[in-house]
Amino acid sequence: MLGRMAQSLLEQLSKMTVIVADTGDINAIRKHTPRDATTNPSLIMAAAQMKEYTTLIDDALAWAKKEAPAGEGVQGVVSRAIDRLSVEFGLHILSIVAGRVSTEVDARLSFDTQATIRKARTLIAQYEAAGTPRQRVLIKIASTWEGIRAAEALENEGIHCNLTLLFGLHQAIACADAGVTLVSPFVGRILDWYKSATGKSSYAASEDPGVVSVTRIYEYFKHFGYKTEVMGASFRNLGEITELAGCDLLTIAPNFLEELSQATGDLPRKLDPVKARASKVERIAMDEPTFRRMHSSDKMASDKLEEGIAGFTKAIVSLERMLADRVGARP
Repeated sequence: MLGRMAQSLLEQLSKMTVIVADTGDINAIRKHTPRDATTNPSLIMAAAQMKEYTTLIDDALAWAKKEAPAGEGVQGVVSRAIDRLSVEFGLHILSIVAGRVSTEVDARLSFDTQATIRKARTLIAQYEAAGTPRQRVLIKIASTWEGIRAAEALENEGIHCNLTLLFGLHQAIACADAGVTLVSPFVGRILDWYKSATGKSSYAASEDPGVVSVTRIYEYFKHFGYKTEVMGASFRNLGEITELAGCDLLTIAPNFLEELSQATGDLPRKLDPVKARASKVERIAMDEPTFRRMHSSDKMASDKLEEGIAGFTKAIVSLERMLADRVGARP
């Protein structure tokens, strides 16, 4: 009798954690068929430069020109086109995955609550006009105090949110208190900061500062019964992923999805809601003064949030320039 074929790490992980593809490359999503998918400005910019997505870009520009009021300049057309491009990528992704797609609000709005709300409504309206219910879309917003307040208002309208660029427990608690659907703590970027700050070249997976941070957030949420889900993101190695087995969701880049699908061995569950509820966790009452005090005293979180917003802004500006060039090259 032949022995049962060993399951890959990806198959084992999928039984305890929802797998999300962290990419704007629709072909990569089609290959790995995760339940959900998420993108960000950097990923969309990278995908937009691939030849296979030229038609998608041209369609977004054509739509933006048609929708633009008479006399609206190139910048207005480009802004509309970026919204449309984000939605078009999302719609294509939703034709492949069974679950949800995350679509990001312009990072330049991260400290403007009302502008973030307006942009989120615009994106959701376009999804709904295309026949996609809002329940299949998560609006990605940076985890600033202002962004969290926007997410709270949007959740009350039935627009579900994914709070991104999250590095500190204070951000996570504020998000959970606001009733947001999902938070995305950035594991690898936390590791990057600590390696730079300490001079250490590596950490054991169980001691990885990003893994420790996400574990703490997960245990806090489960201990106090929050419904907000935790989705670990931004991984630098497989060890970070396997140490978070059991997390609600993990958003994983295609190269790591491929590695996990090829690797075998026993994958034990590391994060468990039952154990988290039984653990000793101190509740932190979160308000704006507490949030700002904790944020300013957490150099890693404040540095990485600022850097993340700057990075996503740079990607949006690059995409704007690329689209503006295409508008200028076409009648």
